[in-house]
Amino acid sequence: MNIDEVEAEVGVGPWVGTWPSDPCYDPTLLADGDRRNVVDRYRYWRLDAIVADLDARRHDFHVAIENWQHDFNIGTVVRNANAFLAAEVHIVGRRRWNRRGAMVTDRYQHVRHHETVEAFLTWADTAGLPRRCVLLFGQEGPGLSEPARRACARVYSIAQFGSTRSINAGVASGIAMHAWVREHAAEKTGGKP
Repeated sequence: MNIDEVEAEVGVGPWVGTWPSDPCYDPTLLADGDRRNVVDRYRYWRLDAIVADLDARRHDFHVAIENWQHDFNIGTVVRNANAFLAAEVHIVGRRRWNRRGAMVTDRYQHVRHHETVEAFLTWADTAGLPRRCVLLFGQEGPGLSEPARRACARVYSIAQFGSTRSINAGVASGIAMHAWVREHAAEKTGGKP
């Protein structure tokens, strides 16, 4: 039998031994195994218990992306926001987006929709921003809309050295979130992001 014929198992099988009594554990997952793409800390946990634990530790930054042309990068932005523990992801424009790139992380990450840039700005004002920040990303190609650009307190760029004029918005979001976490999360944890 070659390696292509062996189906790799993801996750863990049924719980071995006495089941834990903590209510965060899901009896179905304990019995059947947990094949989800979660870190070991959350193995066998109920979805709502994972979200509650993440909510207790989320960072102060929010992430927003404009969605006027059904951008395929939104799933990656959501996945990155989950990886860097963003408070929330805001999709501005079209409600529909391709969830495939999120790799199911949209179940663990708060995602909010805003019809227009103006509606998003109204939310930001009532939420106390910019005391905390929003990292706002534009569409692949056209970038930020003019109303979004005017609303920004600061506009940053990412240095690049190759032959193309831009990098994908999903990649840019990961770089920006990583930069925020390195600077601001380290303050909270004594230098350890």
